Amino acid sequence: MKIRFWGGAGTVTGSKHLLTCDRQRLLLECGLFQGHRDEAEYTNRNFPFKARDVSFVVLSHAHIDHCGNLPNLVKRGFRGTVLMTPVTAALTRILLLDSARIQEADADYLNRKRRKQNEPLREPLYTETDVERSFDYFSAEGYARKHRLGKFTLWLHDAGHILGSALVDIEVDGRRILFTGDLGRPKVPIVRDPVLVSETDYLVMEATYGNRVHGSYADVANRLAELINRVYQRGGRIIIPAFAVERSQEVVYNLRCLREAGSIPAMPVFVDSPLASRVTEVYRNNPQYYDDEALSVLDAGREPLDFPELRYVETVEESKSLNDFTEPCIIISASGMCEAGRVLHHLKHAIGDPRNLVLLVSFQAQHTLGRRLQEGQPVVRIYGEEFERRCEVVTMDEFSAHADRNGLLGYVRQMNLNRLKKVFIVHAEPDAAGAMVEPLRELGVREVIIPSVGDEYEL
Repeated sequence: MKIRFWGGAGTVTGSKHLLTCDRQRLLLECGLFQGHRDEAEYTNRNFPFKARDVSFVVLSHAHIDHCGNLPNLVKRGFRGTVLMTPVTAALTRILLLDSARIQEADADYLNRKRRKQNEPLREPLYTETDVERSFDYFSAEGYARKHRLGKFTLWLHDAGHILGSALVDIEVDGRRILFTGDLGRPKVPIVRDPVLVSETDYLVMEATYGNRVHGSYADVANRLAELINRVYQRGGRIIIPAFAVERSQEVVYNLRCLREAGSIPAMPVFVDSPLASRVTEVYRNNPQYYDDEALSVLDAGREPLDFPELRYVETVEESKSLNDFTEPCIIISASGMCEAGRVLHHLKHAIGDPRNLVLLVSFQAQHTLGRRLQEGQPVVRIYGEEFERRCEVVTMDEFSAHADRNGLLGYVRQMNLNRLKKVFIVHAEPDAAGAMVEPLRELGVREVIIPSVGDEYEL
């Protein structure tokens, strides 16, 4: 059996890991690569393998960098089973349809320019029709159940990253491979803690935060309340770029707790993301996946993801009207890395006012607007225009849904290290991946490998 790393190696985007046993091929993830436009365009359109030769796909969770290129795989000939949990299936349907609309809108925008210049027209990466065709191959299965995909026997376990996320536990000919997907953190609201899978021969482990330690989640409430009260007193607004899946719901949950405790004023909170609104409905419809804390809120007759000052914004007109809102407020809007979506309009209107705060609550990848804001660049470009940054920018890594360095090492420490032969570090920028090598060896891991794109290894 062999494993080859075709994405999410040396970077935190575009995850694709191909397991081959005899003539059967199982693809772990089929994510969109997000980066420089030309590189992303080429990488996402051109698979480094034949789509029709892939026998099965397993999705660990619904983030677009893990599932976003699945319709293109089907478009190019894949006809196998796509295994995931039921919540991941529900979320993936929403996110892929949204992605298709973006692909089509981007192609339409480019083609208006190309027609004027008599240039060849650009096809979208995939369309809504392509997405709907991909749904035919979905297979939704629950946690801790045994599944057979040809020669591969699989179990999905709760990864504690977002609702429905899974660790993928694979057995082939007596050998076990554990793929973490994105490993979550203990004690994060709504989602349950990651399940420990102690017995495996090979571990394919994400290390997004392999060189960092998050602040304690116990400090989130106090720090968030301090920031909100400070901005409220100076008459500003808070812009929170947040991913539509998990991060928006987590922020809303924390704001509800603060309002209920009287720790923040009764200021308007707008979730300006139709996608986040649809995702929230999936969360509300699947309380059986909640952790004990969120279930206790439900049992007390309260709604974990709602409070009186909260409003979900749907239409473009409503979104635009928020920029004329003169009172202090909080706007939660996608995307989390400030690369697209309605948040760009809110940043454009807020960035020049020192009363305002941009609160970053997600990982900011290289070459994104979010990373440039995080680094404190004094001038940034939004929609091609330069803006002087006068607003305050704060990062709260405490919100991260990824295990940090200590969490990753703590997970491996509990495994049977006598059995574990190799650890492959993926889904990490080079510094983060490199920082994990020696600590893992010190734990007793025999071999630690940081694969590059295209690298193949015998298992």
